[in-house]
Amino acid sequence: MARTESNKMPIGTKAPDFKLVDTKDNEQKSLEELKGLKGTLIMFICNHCPFVKHVNAELSQLAKDYISKGINCIAISSNDVENYPQDPPELMKQNAKENEFIFPYLYDQTQDVAKSYNAACTPDFFLFDGKLELVYAGQLDDSRPGNEIPVTGKDIRAAMDALIDGKPVSKDQKPSMGCNIKWME
Repeated sequence: MARTESNKMPIGTKAPDFKLVDTKDNEQKSLEELKGLKGTLIMFICNHCPFVKHVNAELSQLAKDYISKGINCIAISSNDVENYPQDPPELMKQNAKENEFIFPYLYDQTQDVAKSYNAACTPDFFLFDGKLELVYAGQLDDSRPGNEIPVTGKDIRAAMDALIDGKPVSKDQKPSMGCNIKWME
């Protein structure tokens, strides 16, 4: 499992727009219709990555805890499904059901959305405010597969809480780490 750190997106960057198919209902959805009133957490994930599998329960819980507070969650998979047969849309739908994802799980078939966000790894997290301006790009927490640190989501939760409370989000943002996005050749 290759350890890849997330790239930096400058704070204040406007969220690149997109329209992708939600694998849960096969409907096209846009960022504009999915965004939250107070904020939007965009997560680049996939089905097979051990780093993502390690945090799936927390991703599900994050959505359950924050959607009612005005922060919507959106998951996107941009992996090359030809060379990674665990990641196609039908298995994304199954994964969303098994992990009780109450958020959309979108398929970025062309990988253009991942490129527009400069996403590098799974999981990769981008938190935007109500105006879709970036306030946080970093890790979920310090837990990684095998490091014995519990998954708490403390870093993203602190950023989301600050956003809800109208306080500045900490500039101390550690990069996320996971498997590299599987780019098409």
